[in-house]
Amino acid sequence: MKNIWYREPFVWLLILFPASAVIAGIITISLAIHSNDGLVVDDYYKQGLEINLTLKRDKAAARHGLEATLRFNIEHRLIHLQLNAHPDYKLPHQVQLHFSHHTRAGFDKSVKLAFLGDNTYQGPFPELIIGAFFVQLSADDWRLLKSIRVPITQGLHIKPA
Repeated sequence: MKNIWYREPFVWLLILFPASAVIAGIITISLAIHSNDGLVVDDYYKQGLEINLTLKRDKAAARHGLEATLRFNIEHRLIHLQLNAHPDYKLPHQVQLHFSHHTRAGFDKSVKLAFLGDNTYQGPFPELIIGAFFVQLSADDWRLLKSIRVPITQGLHIKPA
C-alpha cells in the first residue's frame, strides 16, 4: 500500500510556515492600506527653527504669569476656562484650545474659547477619541501646554513649563 502525501504530518508542517507568512503579509498590506499614519514633514530644518519660536511662546506665558484651569462639562459638551495672569497683562478676547493626539494627527481638534468676563472663557467641547493628547492653550504671543488622557474625568490645571 502506497503512502498518500496529504496524510503525512511532516508535509503539512512544511506547508504551515510559508502559508502563515503569506497570511501575515496579507494582513500587513491590509493594515497599511486602511490606516492613516500621517505624512512625514519634508522640511526638517524649517521645523527645527520653529522650535525656537515655540520656546519663546512658553517663556512669554511665564512672563505674563499665566495659569489656566479647565473644567469639562461632558453632559452639556462645554469647556470652561479660568485664566489668571499678572495684573498688568490684558487678557485676550478669545483663546485657541487645541487637542493634539500624541501619534495620529488626523484626530486633532481645535476650538475657540470666547471671553465671558472675570477671567472666564467658554467654548464647545469637541468629540475626542480615547487616547493620549496634548492640550495647548494659545493667544497673542504665548502658549500653555499639558499632556492628558481621554476620557477626561476631572479638571485640568496648566502652568507654564
